[in-house]
Amino acid sequence: MKNIKRIIAKIKKTLKVIGPGVVTGAADDEPSGIATYTQTGAQFGYGQLWATACIFPFLVGIQEACARIGAVTGKGLAAVIKTHYNKKILLFAVALVFIANTINIGADIGAMAAAAKLIIPINFTILTLFLTTVILLLEIFTSYKTYSKILKWLILALLAYPITVFFFFQPWLEIFTATFFAHIQFTFAFFFIITGVLGTTISPYMFFWEASQEVEEEKSRHIWRKNLFPRGMKKFIHNLRLDNFFGMLFSALGAWCIIVVAATVLHSSGVTDIRNAADAARALEPLVNTFPNAGLIAKIIFSVGIIGLGLLAVPVLSGSASYALSEAFNWDEGLNRKLKRAKHFYGVIIVATLIGLMINFVGFDPMKALVFTAVFNGVVSVPLLFIIARVARNKEIMGDYRSGGVSNFLVWGTFCIMAVSAIAMFITLGRGMF
Repeated sequence: MKNIKRIIAKIKKTLKVIGPGVVTGAADDEPSGIATYTQTGAQFGYGQLWATACIFPFLVGIQEACARIGAVTGKGLAAVIKTHYNKKILLFAVALVFIANTINIGADIGAMAAAAKLIIPINFTILTLFLTTVILLLEIFTSYKTYSKILKWLILALLAYPITVFFFFQPWLEIFTATFFAHIQFTFAFFFIITGVLGTTISPYMFFWEASQEVEEEKSRHIWRKNLFPRGMKKFIHNLRLDNFFGMLFSALGAWCIIVVAATVLHSSGVTDIRNAADAARALEPLVNTFPNAGLIAKIIFSVGIIGLGLLAVPVLSGSASYALSEAFNWDEGLNRKLKRAKHFYGVIIVATLIGLMINFVGFDPMKALVFTAVFNGVVSVPLLFIIARVARNKEIMGDYRSGGVSNFLVWGTFCIMAVSAIAMFITLGRGMF
């Protein structure tokens, strides 16, 4: 009995550590991620599985650096850049994240509506308007404490893919070989998708969101009050690293499972191009193939996953853009604040979400838009990573908590990987290597 109580106590203690890192990791596998990973598996089979294993330590490294910057400085990334660098660099960084996030919001809202339409015969426009309204109401009028709990529960929506992996026979030797041994094709199509995989895994919004959310966590736990800093910081950083590691591990495993499922179900059946939400939903049919209406049930599971993770991701996207702009222009900020005390902060959230909504009415296919958004994120991340690497290593800014040798290697390594992928994509495009 005592052993059971100890186990329960340890589980509760571990769950308390769950915070911005896990939420950010789950948001990483949002609709854009699901679409990109599904397209990867369908088009190249297991050929790009190695990317998820290769990028994992770098993903952990860059997100830990962003979280540590927020925790140590008590400021978000934009505020740190504003204090220690010139205004042009600040405006450049903020503009990049706002543009990238707004495009991503639009693609995610469109994908959520397209997924909902698979099971609910309602007009696409009505669905996008309804979903946008729900997201804005939750984000603006729900307290941060309640809202963060909602975000954590929405993480469960991603479990459909890991379950599906084990529901049918898999060529495990081939899968594990593809996971740990890189296979590269020198074509535009290959580098376009691999840039999308990297871009949807290591995205601009993640950098700004996690740094700002660590500041929110510190405020809620009073780390900066009553002389708890730096005495309370050591434990906070330890928990931050655990939270970040498990969040990014969850994200990487989710991506790996989606690619495996798409490769086994779609690529092996000759489906190499995901044209719409119904095509993507087919990947989950083996999960329910013992039922007479397997196709419909698969669509329901897929739709719930897309909508659940979209509800998680869109507020993260708009929130991170708002944190960046608010810090740049000295506006009151934070999801802990009421609307009347942070009008500009919530105003940016509303504007970014509504612009994203309007993107859906210019003729883009929702599923294609998700993949293009991931590629755009992959390109935009490169200059932002350069700035983060400089900040995290700066002793004047970070003091005793500046990046050590391993962290510095991982952050600069992330920059190099993303830069090489983007450059290779443009080179192969220019040479017509399709």
